[in-house]
Amino acid sequence: MVGLTACGSEKSDGDKAGDKAGGDKSGQSAMSPLAALKLASQQTDKKNSAKVEGTTKMGEQNSRMSGDMDWADGIRANMSITQNGGAIASSPIAGKPMDAKYTPDAMFLNMGDEFAAQAGGGKHWVKYDYDVLAQKAGPSGAFLKDQMQNNNPSRSVELLLATGKVKSVGSEDVKGVKATHYTGTVKVSEIAKMQSKELSQSDLDALQKQLETSGMDTETIDLWVDEENLLVKKREQAQSKSGAYDSTVFYSDYGTSVTVTEPSSSDTVDFQDMLQQ
Repeated sequence: MVGLTACGSEKSDGDKAGDKAGGDKSGQSAMSPLAALKLASQQTDKKNSAKVEGTTKMGEQNSRMSGDMDWADGIRANMSITQNGGAIASSPIAGKPMDAKYTPDAMFLNMGDEFAAQAGGGKHWVKYDYDVLAQKAGPSGAFLKDQMQNNNPSRSVELLLATGKVKSVGSEDVKGVKATHYTGTVKVSEIAKMQSKELSQSDLDALQKQLETSGMDTETIDLWVDEENLLVKKREQAQSKSGAYDSTVFYSDYGTSVTVTEPSSSDTVDFQDMLQQ
C-alpha cells in the first residue's frame, strides 16, 4: 500500500487568489515558494483525478506501480503493481504485475492463479478492509486507514507547506513538461500529526514513537510543479534501520475519467479470514 500513501491532503476550499490563478501560466518563479506551493495544492486538489506512475524502494524491496486515481469523494484507483527483492524475492508474486483496486473502504489485490490454487481457496483477490487493519495493527493501522481514505496528490504539498521551510531549486524538465522544483525536509516525528485528519492524540503519540524507533529522523520531500500550477512529480527520501526509503511518483492527465469496479465476492477472500486460518 505504500505506493499510494503519502501521495496526497484534505480538500481545501480554495481562496480568491487560488481561484483567480487557476490556469495562470505566468510562472511560479514570480512567487515565493510557500505561496507557489499553496496555489499548487489548491489547483491540484480541484482536478479530482489523474494518471499515476512511480517506483518505491524500502531497503532491499522495491515496487513499481501505474494506473489512475480519483479523489473527488474518497480515494478510488486502479493500479498495476510489480514487486521485487527483500522478502518478496522468493515469493510467487515476485516480478509479476498484480492488479490492485482501491475504494474508500478497502484495497483489493489480485494475487494470481498460483495463490488461488494453493492458499486462496480458488479465489484470486485478497480484500484488505481499512477498518480491520486499523483494529489489528493499532496506531500504525489507524494511520494507514487515514492515509488510504484521505490522501491525494496535494497531501505531499500540504506536508511540505506545514514545515514553513521550502526552497526553489529552479526550473527542470519532467517528461517533456517544464516544471519548478521545490525541496524541503520534514521531521519524521511530526509527519503523522501533519498528515492525519482523524487520529486521536494517543494514537498519534504511539505512532510517532514507532516512527522514531525505526531510526528515521527526517524525510526529504522534492516536488515539481508545472506552469498550470499542478503537481507533476514527487520524490520522498529517508533513512531507517531497515535501509533507505526512496519513492518517486509522476502525475499526468489531470481530470481523467476513473471507474473502479470491485472484484466479485465469489472470487475474493478477506485478509482477516486468512489470518484466522
